Amino acid sequence: MSMRDRLQESVGKPHLSYSSLKYALGDMRLWEMYMRGQLKKESEALTFGTMYDMMLFEPEKASSTYVVLDDEKILGWCSEKTQSMKKPQMTTEYKTIESQMIEEIKEKNQMAVSGDDWKKAHEMIQRLKDCGLYDKRFAGGKYQVEFNVDLDGIPLKGFLDCLQDGQFIVDSKSSRSIDKFRYDVRSFSYDIQAYIYTKVFGIKEFWWVVQEKAYPFYPADVKCSEETLFSGEMKFHQAVENIQSWLSMDGQAKQKEYAEFIV
Repeated sequence: MSMRDRLQESVGKPHLSYSSLKYALGDMRLWEMYMRGQLKKESEALTFGTMYDMMLFEPEKASSTYVVLDDEKILGWCSEKTQSMKKPQMTTEYKTIESQMIEEIKEKNQMAVSGDDWKKAHEMIQRLKDCGLYDKRFAGGKYQVEFNVDLDGIPLKGFLDCLQDGQFIVDSKSSRSIDKFRYDVRSFSYDIQAYIYTKVFGIKEFWWVVQEKAYPFYPADVKCSEETLFSGEMKFHQAVENIQSWLSMDGQAKQKEYAEFIV
């Protein structure tokens, strides 16, 4: 039985992704929950990142997918008492009306976004264009390129942000700090992501366009080194080994229930 079939039978999903491999480096219970769709992680950072990427690569789709919440409109539906308050957005009445608007937007298969986030994303993208990084890395590329392949028997599925005519791959990242991004690559296992993308598409050159999320949205052009790709390769094989071990035991406790290491 292929690994794709074994995954489908065991956890209901026939492929692995960067995110699933990242979880497989740690607690396999988390990996199993992720694969079964039981690990719902919605954070403000993740939601903003998804919107930002769509605005960056598919602006027309973003305009039809997202609806900006109109603060003035919400206030207009509030009572005079609420409107006269110093911070009406903190009142129960305002929050109730806002929740109703969000539900109406969801019913239309769209997503609500705050005016501040929408404006922030626009300003971030404009900074990339003003400094020339957008033209240097993204212009003319193929965006949100999907793949679903078997790599040496390992079923992999995902999307890469930008593919430039077989020359190089670019991934968009936001960060707390440009200076700290080098540590984020390891701690968030972006090196696994870089390894997978370069291996699947047979391209050695990989870049991150990184941008700070705080004004004035300082950007950086970051090349992935051979050492980082090697680190990603080692993590990839370790994660696959953990998954194969889990599958061979049908999820039984071959995996230790605790971490063990030396620092």
